[in-house]
Amino acid sequence: MANLDSAGTAQGRIGIYVYNGVEPIDLGGTFGVFSMARRVIPGLSFFTVAETAGTVNLASGLRMLPDHAFADCPDADALIVCGGPGWVAQCERPSVLAFLRDRAGHGLVASVCTGGLILAATDLLDGRTATTRRMGIGEEDPPLSVLARKHQRVATAEALVVDCGAVMTGGGVSLAIDLSLHLLGRLFGDPAAAETARIIEYEAAWRANKNRLPVLEQRGAA
Repeated sequence: MANLDSAGTAQGRIGIYVYNGVEPIDLGGTFGVFSMARRVIPGLSFFTVAETAGTVNLASGLRMLPDHAFADCPDADALIVCGGPGWVAQCERPSVLAFLRDRAGHGLVASVCTGGLILAATDLLDGRTATTRRMGIGEEDPPLSVLARKHQRVATAEALVVDCGAVMTGGGVSLAIDLSLHLLGRLFGDPAAAETARIIEYEAAWRANKNRLPVLEQRGAA
């Protein structure tokens, strides 16, 4: 749970890792949800971070200017790794993997969509259960199958969210919203997450998603 300030207001900070090739919907399902959540949780703060300062080119041409680079990234209660077609290149960047491993020593690390494959490349998912996007596009292998094949020390699951305590993975694309709501519940309590779902008009979708996919809580995982 988040800390309380002197006035008894819950305080918490969430970082969102972005890179060239992030799918914009992953940013909308994280940053966008937290933006609305601040109406419910005034003490919530959040930021974006990239490897280096300067413009990040998201998938399909959208550009953004992250708040921080690795060198000046502040502490956070949680860091979320976004997904998108740029995930393949990220898995081959030692500086990125080292950064994520370091952040895991200071707070919760989570992923949405194919960001789970980046987390798998750090070995942070070894010995744990994890999920990622289940649906392939065209002739590509479904990312969940890629995760199972390339990272055999990770137990894969078709799930909405897999919460292993220190590490959390979420399903694909629009399910970034569901992971964000789950994370808000972890940090600020279930009522705050439920009220956020209500004000973003996602209550029915959240219930439907929980009915079709499990939320796996394995917080005792190593």
